[in-house]
Amino acid sequence: MADAVISAEKRIERGSRPSGRIRRAGKVPAVVYGLGSETLSVTVSARELRTVLASGANTLITLQVDGEEHLALARQVQRHPIRGEFVHVDFVRVRTDVAVAAEVALTLTGEPEGVRSGGLLDQLIFSIPIEAKPQDIPGSVEHDVGNLEIGGQLRVGELSLPSGVATTLEADVLVAQVVLPRVVAEPVDEEAVDGEEVDGEPATGEAPASGSADATDDGGSGADEG
Repeated sequence: MADAVISAEKRIERGSRPSGRIRRAGKVPAVVYGLGSETLSVTVSARELRTVLASGANTLITLQVDGEEHLALARQVQRHPIRGEFVHVDFVRVRTDVAVAAEVALTLTGEPEGVRSGGLLDQLIFSIPIEAKPQDIPGSVEHDVGNLEIGGQLRVGELSLPSGVATTLEADVLVAQVVLPRVVAEPVDEEAVDGEEVDGEPATGEAPASGSADATDDGGSGADEG
């Protein structure tokens, strides 16, 4: 059963100018394709689309087009980079008995034991690719990490996925870990070391010590004269 219904109208004109007129009228150019059926060019209400997608990118939609219904998911939603308004959207036809690919958010819940001991939770993956029947796609996947100690790790194979949902990631992929915070080295005070010896050599500007083997007496080299 679909989560939302959107009315669509077939679109005959194509190109940038007709599409601009469509958007100025508060509608969005779109296409409907998949399941071996004909690709349809349609328009949908921008307001209706915004309301539906506010419930999640994987909301199951029934598109009503000229008395026909198409069960679909919204994919390739294009927005204006500055104004954020819809530019174009693809609707992919789906069936309730066939699994489809989707991307869902991954939310980690609970405060890890290791964090309470002074560690930091390092989350590496924030969304996961899944396969599920359209009606079984979750809004997000949650996993409790309260038991993670310092040095503890969470891998994909340990995630609690809803029934009927499988991820396409390998089971050993690292999702998160609790690590010790990095120690920040103190900055070196250059003035404090100015003039000190470095590696046993005198600092710049210092004279050799008296009695050095390099010193010679004035007036002669010390060699015997014939």
